[in-house]
Amino acid sequence: MLQHPQIDPVALQLGPLAIHWYGLTYLAAFGLFMWLGHLRLRHPAFAGAGLAQPWAKRDVEDILFLGVLGVVAGGRLGYCLFYKPAYYLQNPLEIFAVWEGGMSFHGGMLGVAVAMVWFAHSRKRPFLHVMDFVAPCVPTGLAAGRLGNFINGELWGRVSDPSLPWGMVFRGAGDLPRHPSQVYQFLLEGVLLFLLLWIYARKRHATGQVTAAFLFGYGVFRFIAEYFREPDAHLGLLSLGMSMGQWLCVPMVLGGVGLWVWAGRRNTIAENG
Repeated sequence: MLQHPQIDPVALQLGPLAIHWYGLTYLAAFGLFMWLGHLRLRHPAFAGAGLAQPWAKRDVEDILFLGVLGVVAGGRLGYCLFYKPAYYLQNPLEIFAVWEGGMSFHGGMLGVAVAMVWFAHSRKRPFLHVMDFVAPCVPTGLAAGRLGNFINGELWGRVSDPSLPWGMVFRGAGDLPRHPSQVYQFLLEGVLLFLLLWIYARKRHATGQVTAAFLFGYGVFRFIAEYFREPDAHLGLLSLGMSMGQWLCVPMVLGGVGLWVWAGRRNTIAENG
């Protein structure tokens, strides 16, 4: 079995200023979004001369700015509501203590959706058209975040078979080897989802189907990864032996399937006039 390398979470110390690896992974996520967003402008659905509202590099910058606000606000509120509602109901001011940790992807996703509603309204673009632009640029950011989790030695996996070659002992998690679930999520929700979604999104599809593919793909990959990730200590496993993360993925998968079918039928009706 392997030992977690116990990397110092502080990447660089400049006097009183500490630059954390986790913060650097966020910067990497934002940089990757900008790069991929500019590439996305060349895809047929957004580079067409016949678009009522042509897309430009400024749109990518504005989406990133609003997206960051949505991720932080939604991620924090989602964690408070989904994972510790009773605690934060009794200690409402603790909601603002983001430096103490506690973010939810599903809450962040909802926060981004709200931010994109504002962007779509301000630019007079269909909401799902905006979400189709954003969706393929997201998984690399998720991959960067999981890399940060691994560096910090947090969100480790469940106890693994001692014979598992990559079973890893994490500081603070006891002496038994565990699944490096951060790496599993990095590979599934980050790398693999990006590759599949980017290839799919390069061609024209009915408006909303790229967003649907993201919802379905993330929901499935996260659901699988949760079988190897240690459930939150204060929640444990919920009904049907599923974790909170898995239950939150169920509506994503169902919503993705429903949206993909609805978007396809809507496009067919529009084409047939």
